[in-house]
Amino acid sequence: MCGIVGYVGPQQAAPVLVEGLTRLEYRGYDSAGIAVLNPRSSAHPSRVVRAKGRVRDLEAALPARLAGTVGIGHTRWATHGEPSERNAHPHTSFDGRVHVVHNGIIDNFHALRSRLTADGVELTSDTDTEVIAHLVARELAAGLGFEDAVRAAVAQIDGTYALAVADVQNPDRVVVARNGSPLLLGVGDGEMFVASDAAAIVRHTSQVVLLDDGDFASVTADGFRTFTNDEEHTARDAVTIELTVEELELGGHAHFMHKEIHEQPETVERMLSGRLDDRFGTAKLDGLNLDPREMRRFARVKILGCGSAYYVGQLGASMIEDLARIPADAEPASEFRYRNPIIEPSTLYVVVSQSGETADTLFAVREVQRKGGTVVGLVNAVGSSIAREVDGGIYLHAGPEVAVASTKALTHMGVGFALLALALGRVRDLSFADGKRIIAGLRAIPGQIAQILGDEEDLSAAAKELSEAPSLFFIGRVRGYPVAREGAQKFKEITYRHAEAYPTSELKHGPLALISPELPTVAIMPADDLLERNITAAQEIRARGGAVVAITHPGVELGDAATARIEVPRNEVELDPILLTIPTQLLGYHAAVALGEDVDRPRNLAKSVTVE
Repeated sequence: MCGIVGYVGPQQAAPVLVEGLTRLEYRGYDSAGIAVLNPRSSAHPSRVVRAKGRVRDLEAALPARLAGTVGIGHTRWATHGEPSERNAHPHTSFDGRVHVVHNGIIDNFHALRSRLTADGVELTSDTDTEVIAHLVARELAAGLGFEDAVRAAVAQIDGTYALAVADVQNPDRVVVARNGSPLLLGVGDGEMFVASDAAAIVRHTSQVVLLDDGDFASVTADGFRTFTNDEEHTARDAVTIELTVEELELGGHAHFMHKEIHEQPETVERMLSGRLDDRFGTAKLDGLNLDPREMRRFARVKILGCGSAYYVGQLGASMIEDLARIPADAEPASEFRYRNPIIEPSTLYVVVSQSGETADTLFAVREVQRKGGTVVGLVNAVGSSIAREVDGGIYLHAGPEVAVASTKALTHMGVGFALLALALGRVRDLSFADGKRIIAGLRAIPGQIAQILGDEEDLSAAAKELSEAPSLFFIGRVRGYPVAREGAQKFKEITYRHAEAYPTSELKHGPLALISPELPTVAIMPADDLLERNITAAQEIRARGGAVVAITHPGVELGDAATARIEVPRNEVELDPILLTIPTQLLGYHAAVALGEDVDRPRNLAKSVTVE
């Protein structure tokens, strides 16, 4: 996984590339590099600079003068080969002519490396990407033109890729190819851009061309030509993206994660705008492309997501069962297609992804569609691969999310599932009165999130205490269990403390053996019909010397069952889990800050997981 950026035009390329890579760093940040072409220099027709570490380390390594108006850049999250300068992109061919940046995985790279080595090519990295540069150079040496050489090289590759290729002897263009990894073109005034994410180029243009799998493009300052591996022309038109530079800035916050947590009252209100139908007590979800008759035919709902999206999918399944009374469950999209799933025409499949590019989830979409199922998506990124391939969906409209640990997008997923559950329920047995009740609850959520954020100082103090523990539990029952799982996920992602989630009822079936004064527990304890059982479990922890931080509702009497409490305003019982999740975001954030960790860029993780 990585960030790719390319430029062709009248400007000096290096500053454009570095700026773009900085905005893409959430996609990968263990090494970075750029290649710049300069046909005016016979001594250095191209220059490659690479560095281990962050983009700022690359910037520090750049020479004072790096001339050239065509270039490609890359920020990396390692899949093949340890983070190092030699494994950083761009990779260069044996003859120094071809430079390549790549996102994805080449499945047959072992065979290709062996073939190249047998032919006398000296490989200089441990990556799968390097073989592409050599393959293109060999095709060029055999007499093919630049575009044809890239097509011929790609024909030898099995796997996923987004490629940007530069050729010293064709210094007026960059050739790109896409299969399974995101790639787009930016259309400027006498200049063109290449990027794996529009964030890299938003300062320069709002006009982008979204490439599809199997697309190639030859990009010059004057424009672009898209085509297939069979040299068939493909018509790809530019669309306008709704993204601003200001949305990608910190705006006075210390970290993007903090900014995105605090944006939630505003973004959730925006998401709900126009989607609540008071007249019929339901949700307006025209993007699903399902009329009431079609919605009624589904006898089951299967939700697929990865990581936090999977956990919020469990929360969504509970909402759907509560409101629509349809059997619903969630499972990891990463495992779904590998168990040869039975796809039922009476099941509605729902995939969840912030980026819309999550490879495991995209492959799950294709598995469902290959077997004739109906699949809709809850996706944040407009125009993303999943958004374009599903049969319909609900855009989350959370705005850009830069921090690797998801917060506002996750909350929007929960709201999206509430809207879906309401719509499914109202074509079945959910009464008009209950529909109005849920609508009122949804309208209250933005203000209630703001109320929770107002208690941030108290949450910060609790987080600091939790950060001092080497390990901790998160527990919850039924609706509270997905909240606990997500809370543990956030904590381990950015604090590097071991955090484990369990159903509260499972504690005495094994995990209780680990309880000690050194292992605190965060307990999700809403004022619902399971409150007394949750209190009993907390007392069992306290009796064994364990500390309990309770996330609960105002007025709940916990007695000595908790050593600390965090209060969340009450909503409708079906919607409470959305609000109960907000404190876990702040606990993780402030614990990581207390530990001095890099909150926005946790080690070993990347924002958009575009490889399996």
